[in-house]
Amino acid sequence: MVKLRLKRCGRKQRAVYRIVAIDVRSRREGRDLRKVGFYDPIKNQIDLNVTAILYFLEKGAQPTETVQNILKKAEIFKELHFNQTKSN
Repeated sequence: MVKLRLKRCGRKQRAVYRIVAIDVRSRREGRDLRKVGFYDPIKNQIDLNVTAILYFLEKGAQPTETVQNILKKAEIFKELHFNQTKSN
């Protein structure tokens, strides 16, 4: 099973996170399938690869709670719903 989750980067007390698609059995710093975004909680910056995120969500990837909140803030789920109704 694939999950969209955060991967910690940066230095001490200045954490930044990559949003990655990763196998559930991998550890937090494990090898990811693909990098799909970037999140900096200090500067409150979010950079997302929307096409890659939509691809993994359509294939059944499950976002973690934190990543789901980030995606809701960026309104990714509205685009996912629009793409699904468009294809049907």
